[in-house]
Amino acid sequence: MNEKNKPKVLIVDDMKENVELMEAYLSVEPYEVICAYGGKEALQKVEEEKPDIVLLDVMMPEVNGYEVCKILKENPETQFIPVLMLTALSELEDRIKGIEVGADDFLTKPINRLELKTRVKSLLRVKYLHDRLVADRDSLEVKNRVQSILTAVIPTLLQSVSNEEKKVIINQMTGMVEKTLFDMYHFEDREMDLAYAGNVCAEIMNQLGGNFTSTMDENGKLWIVKGTKCPWKGEEARKNPILCTLTRKIFSNITLKVDSGCRLEALKTIGNRNDCCEFFIRAA
Repeated sequence: MNEKNKPKVLIVDDMKENVELMEAYLSVEPYEVICAYGGKEALQKVEEEKPDIVLLDVMMPEVNGYEVCKILKENPETQFIPVLMLTALSELEDRIKGIEVGADDFLTKPINRLELKTRVKSLLRVKYLHDRLVADRDSLEVKNRVQSILTAVIPTLLQSVSNEEKKVIINQMTGMVEKTLFDMYHFEDREMDLAYAGNVCAEIMNQLGGNFTSTMDENGKLWIVKGTKCPWKGEEARKNPILCTLTRKIFSNITLKVDSGCRLEALKTIGNRNDCCEFFIRAA
């Protein structure tokens, strides 16, 4: 869930008046409210809308709330969506059954407006923190995977090898890093343009510990990728210019995904003792 976007709240109840009441209770909050009037429709809406929280009535025909919750919690893609179960049942065994299928919290009908808003806010906060943790984990995974490749290959480069052998090693290293990055970014799933290529180039360097930005020039004819902090820790890049070569080759191959006629120009690199890194991406 992106904190800047409206959290999606899915209300599930087979009684229209109950749905309308909860929708009215939550209308003053910055939520996007989605409604479903049964278990089957709820599962469909979860798949289509990707809600951040599900308010789920227990007593519904065909597919009841327990069954819906169990399906959501057994699916790796939906298991971390908080489920707030709404029930007229207050017996201990009913709550135990809800816990067994993975419910995150309970509210007993008739619903208290303040309690509903408080529980929803609390569960959404947990969801937001979980999403941030996943994003941070993925970011760290990219960094660790790429750095592991470099750590394995760079010692070989420091040995006395011929220029031809170095070219082979550079190509091998670039290929491994590119495969890792391309697997993570799924370039094949979207249409590439200069803006996206520039943003991805900057993001990759930032994932590795650099400080890069991507902007269009004043004339709108080229994209500028600029870095003020070297992801290779500056001194390492100066000792091993191969790292700057790796950066250029990765940027160049990403650029070529926009159009085979696009060109990448490296104007400055920190590894060459410039004050920053600066690359131009020009259209075909």
